[in-house]
Amino acid sequence: MTGADVSCRVAWADDAPAIAAVQVRAWRTSYAGLLPADLLASMDADELAEGWRGSLQRPPDARNRALIALERNLVTGFALTGPAVDPDRDPITDGEVTDLTVDPHKRGAGHGSRLMQACIDTLKADRFTRAVTWVAAADDDTRRFLVDAGWGPDGAHRTLDLTGDGSVVLKQVRLHTDLG
Repeated sequence: MTGADVSCRVAWADDAPAIAAVQVRAWRTSYAGLLPADLLASMDADELAEGWRGSLQRPPDARNRALIALERNLVTGFALTGPAVDPDRDPITDGEVTDLTVDPHKRGAGHGSRLMQACIDTLKADRFTRAVTWVAAADDDTRRFLVDAGWGPDGAHRTLDLTGDGSVVLKQVRLHTDLG
C-alpha cells in the first residue's frame, strides 16, 4: 500500500455509519470471550451510527476529537481523544485516548500505528503534555502494541459495569505516556 492510499483525518458526521460498522465488527472480534455473546450479537450498527452522528456534530468539549483511519475512502479504524476525565488527572495538561479501534479485517496494515500517531499529534496540538488510555486487562495484544509505542502502566485499574447491574464487568488497566 502506498502512502497516498492511506491516511488519517478528523471524522465528520457523515462518517458515522462507517465508524459504527467498524465498531461492531471490532467489538465482536476483540471482546469475544470477554463479554457475553448475546450482548455482542445485539449491537446494532444503525443505532450506534445515530449516536456517533450526534457526538460528532456536538462534542462535549472543543478538545474532544474523533479521528478515522482511511484506506482510500474506506474507514478502517477510529480513535477518540480529549481531556483526561479521571479524578487524579488534570484535564488541562492531561489528555486521553478513549478509544483506538481498527477493523479486524484491516489489522496489521499500519492503520493502528497511524491512528496512534494522529492521536499524539492531536493531543499535542491541543496543548496536552501527558496522555493516558485504558485497556482491557486481558487484552495482551493491545497492551503490547501500546507499550511498543512508548506507553507504560501507571498502576491504576478499574472495573466497568457495562450493564449497570453488575452482570457484565470489564477489568481495565491504565497506561500513560509523556507527550513532550
